[in-house]
Amino acid sequence: MEFGTRHYFHNSRNTVDKPRTEYHDAVMKLDDAAAHLEALGNPTRLKIYRALVRAGDAGMPVGRLQDKLKIAPSTLSHHIKTLMVVGLISQEREATTLVCHANYDVMRGLVDFLVAECCTGSESNDTQTAA
Repeated sequence: MEFGTRHYFHNSRNTVDKPRTEYHDAVMKLDDAAAHLEALGNPTRLKIYRALVRAGDAGMPVGRLQDKLKIAPSTLSHHIKTLMVVGLISQEREATTLVCHANYDVMRGLVDFLVAECCTGSESNDTQTAA
């Protein structure tokens, strides 16, 4: 069953802009998944990422992101860098403006990693009766 957000991730402009590794076609490694989850585990970074997802294909200029989330410039810069290092977001310069974009391929790969083995080890499938 396709979920609405999954369909949205599929139509990301980030898959067209620059050649990227297709994370959803390859198996994500445990260490990579842990790094993505660690980056998103910070409330401020999660707010930034969610704002960029809501912004859609257009992305969001850093200045607007700062105004919207009420984050100090140096703090925002630090969090953006962390998200970029793990590949969750990218930045693009448009004239004098830096625009941030969510990298949907990475998120799709992370979600696929998290649900890849859903219910494969479920003990509820075994019918055991108490003696």
